[in-house]
Amino acid sequence: MRIETVCLDAGGVLVFPNWSRISATLADHGVHVAPEALAEAEPFAKRAIDVPDTVTTNDASRGWLYFNLILERAGVALSPATDKALAELHDYHATENLWELVPPDAAPALDRLRALGLRLVVVSNANGRLAHLFTRLGLAGRVDVMVDSCVEGVEKPDPRLFAIALERAGGRAETTVHVGDLYYVDVVGARAAGLQPVLLDVAGLYAGCDCPRIAALAELAGVVSEPGRPAIAR
Repeated sequence: MRIETVCLDAGGVLVFPNWSRISATLADHGVHVAPEALAEAEPFAKRAIDVPDTVTTNDASRGWLYFNLILERAGVALSPATDKALAELHDYHATENLWELVPPDAAPALDRLRALGLRLVVVSNANGRLAHLFTRLGLAGRVDVMVDSCVEGVEKPDPRLFAIALERAGGRAETTVHVGDLYYVDVVGARAAGLQPVLLDVAGLYAGCDCPRIAALAELAGVVSEPGRPAIAR
């Protein structure tokens, strides 16, 4: 059955933490680490928190553990200084959303999917500022629907968030794929809602997992445009 709707996670798929801002804030507190080192450490930290007990935690608690794991992976010792820097970044995130780095392939990938006639729906465990963020970054006009877990009061992997997204988009579960970067949040949640999951695995850390994977968003248009092939196995 031909794919009609593409749901996409926001953080880790379309937007990423602003590593330059994080590096500069850490430096203000006497902690020096290059933005590139933080970016390289990020997939490994994310993989470490992507575990089955995700269903018993929430996005907020995972989020700040994630940053500490990034720092440790990048060779930064945790300290009161890193705590203060992360607290400052948390305050910024509460109003502006720290996931404000748009990778070069994001907008072209969205435009290509839309050119294929697909509905594009962002389904994000966010902090109530998703619409503000996407408007500020120029991404809002490239998608049809944005669903923010904080606004809806339910977050992935709960299938209810996907149900809300499909209702708003006028989509059907059986003709929808969801692209996310966390197995136990995105893949498990999408499957529970009857969607076909695709895992964006840019660092190749999910070899052998039981779901289709892509290494870059640029692969997605070619995949979903083929009838009967919602995703590819890697």
